[in-house]
Amino acid sequence: MTLHRILSRRSILRGLRGVAALFVGSLLASASISPAIAVPSYARQTGADCAACHVGSFGPQLTPYGIRFKIGGYTDTDGKDGKIPLSAMAVANWTRTSKDLPERPPHFSDNNNTAMQEVSAFLAGRLSDHVGTFIQATYSGVERRTALDQFDIRYARSVNLADGEAVFGLALNGNPTLTDPFNTLGQWRFPYTASDFGFGTGSSPIVENLAGSVVGLNAYALWDNSIYFELGLYDSLSRRTTNRLNTSQVAAGGIEAGKFKGLGSYWGLAYFKDMKRDNFSVGLFGFDAQVADATSHGGSDRYRDLGLDASYQFLGNRANIFAVNASYVREWQKLNYTFKVLGSADNHDNTLDTYRLSASYHRDQTWGATLGLFKTRGSADGGLYSGESYTNRPDIAGHILQADWTPWGKETSWGAPWANLRLGVQYTGYTRFNGGSHYIDEVNGVNRSARDNNTTMLFLWLAI
Repeated sequence: MTLHRILSRRSILRGLRGVAALFVGSLLASASISPAIAVPSYARQTGADCAACHVGSFGPQLTPYGIRFKIGGYTDTDGKDGKIPLSAMAVANWTRTSKDLPERPPHFSDNNNTAMQEVSAFLAGRLSDHVGTFIQATYSGVERRTALDQFDIRYARSVNLADGEAVFGLALNGNPTLTDPFNTLGQWRFPYTASDFGFGTGSSPIVENLAGSVVGLNAYALWDNSIYFELGLYDSLSRRTTNRLNTSQVAAGGIEAGKFKGLGSYWGLAYFKDMKRDNFSVGLFGFDAQVADATSHGGSDRYRDLGLDASYQFLGNRANIFAVNASYVREWQKLNYTFKVLGSADNHDNTLDTYRLSASYHRDQTWGATLGLFKTRGSADGGLYSGESYTNRPDIAGHILQADWTPWGKETSWGAPWANLRLGVQYTGYTRFNGGSHYIDEVNGVNRSARDNNTTMLFLWLAI
């Protein structure tokens, strides 16, 4: 179903009015925040505009300068003192799905929902010559709760090594893919914002589902501005800790509240080449962990992820920017506990394959257009996927189209470097969902077509 058949002129106007009202509310709320908070902290710290670090003047796609800033521990500075590493963000949106939602969200409607989706506060920037942070706490206007969203605390320093410069660092963090310096993996890849009223991009490997449930320490190095290596060990958080942070424990397979048996391991290896007018990266990464049920004693399930990722950017003179990001991950699942103890899986061994591709164009760091493709294929398992799919598979496929406008974020922009704004429209179309072009949902008693989930979102994203 095409976009013009989904949207009516009246529904668009209602959505725009709703998002505008929420935007005014966010500005009024921002006015009560101290001036120190109402400044994008990294831009203030470096003296550079948003376009220096980010493609399209808005995150999270990183330019080579942004990549080096992250690897350097968020500590680069313009040499001026008195910078306070605080910032804030708000995202408001309006969402319409092709067919009403199968279950009405609490406090919202079956369709055409307007929401202040999230409001975040950041401790993000340089704390000392070698220590910097990216810490985010978020209030969800849909779930109506506040939680510790992400944290990455880094120590980094440069040394001369083998006739070349090397950067070594340590990153204490709560999400393996958060540390990716090229921002092509799970936490950072397109779509960079998505509606909580949408249907997502389907099942994904465990390495992309650990935010808020683990803590890890990663050692990393970049040698000669080309070879990047990272190795990290992760432990799961206890129920008491996740309750305090308002997050959740590890969930995988048939285990809803899990813990790692031993430590999980994450590693990454990449080659990066910056040729000034353009650049590219090619990487390999992996994750391995055993997940046990935190509420009982017994066996565990094992997950092994192996992935490839790549990126290319043509920057030219920054008037016309093209970027392509791609990733593929295969996950091997040995469901010893879910299969033998819980009996909620048909197979002891399963696999899951996820493919992601996005291509974007930005004109004058202001006007942007992005096409994303996503696809997931997995083993047939009636225990894990029964009641959802005719095929008993988690298969999903579709595309995402986004057009956006970023009026600020450049050196001569209004409010630079204290404020940034992105307005956009995003359309997600599905050709497969829960295993096929049609699927059943026994929980909500519906029989739906994949295209019934097609979603249009208007969004406003403010950073201050």
